Amino acid sequence: MNTNEKIFSRKSAPERSARMVEAIYGCKWSLTVYQLLQHGKQRPGEMVKSVEGLTTKVLNECLRKNVEFGILQKNVYPEVPPRVEYAVTDFGKKFMRILDELEKLQDEIQADN
Repeated sequence: MNTNEKIFSRKSAPERSARMVEAIYGCKWSLTVYQLLQHGKQRPGEMVKSVEGLTTKVLNECLRKNVEFGILQKNVYPEVPPRVEYAVTDFGKKFMRILDELEKLQDEIQADN
């Protein structure tokens, strides 16, 4: 093997997942929405009523981003009036584990300082 031969190439951040983490963490309500879903609050109206300061407009934008990334699934039921519920996808469960690990890392960083 030639000693001048390079074995590794430059590693860059995975574009889509990095953008996803940035968008989700950038929405200060995403983590709250996940917590609401874990406690059985699946309908947007329930979510808005459960959290002080959360507006329907902001919630809808947050939910839209999460659906777009495949973290949440939107279920629309053909009823009058229409009923909409959200659920965490299998991918969303994996993604939330990553967010939990990021939170643990942040706790460690704060404990070290």
